[in-house]
Amino acid sequence: MSRPGDGFSAGVLLYRRADDALSVLLVHPGGPYWRNRWAGAWQIPKGQAMPGETALAAARREFEEELGAAPVGEAIPLGRLRQRGGKLVEAFAIQDEFDVATLTSIAFELEWPPKSGKLRAFPEVDTARWFTLDEARTEILPSQQPFLDRLAEVLGD
Repeated sequence: MSRPGDGFSAGVLLYRRADDALSVLLVHPGGPYWRNRWAGAWQIPKGQAMPGETALAAARREFEEELGAAPVGEAIPLGRLRQRGGKLVEAFAIQDEFDVATLTSIAFELEWPPKSGKLRAFPEVDTARWFTLDEARTEILPSQQPFLDRLAEVLGD
């Protein structure tokens, strides 16, 4: 298990069932680097754990910062994985609802255009969407796809 503050990220894979169909909530990162990338760019809401913070506390905090609402419910550990860029991510599945129309994300600042000396604010998340598990497998960041498989295994889907 990751130690809090050791450079890992934590996130929540929110899921729901409607008419016996499993859906998961994924987010599209904001900012100019992701603006025209869609397929394979969606992610679970996640972020850096703070020193002294547990992975679950970090996952819940990051979800609330990126979407504007705290996930409610029992957390199911989905383990950790190392993304292609080397970042270690620990995830938890939580069954809950979220109305994507209410998304309110915190912002980050970035010098844009590069080397312009101008700082611009961008939302951490520019949109969120519910996907069926099959849809999510084609839209999620490839390095996070194992979280979908682990969720399906845990739920027996």
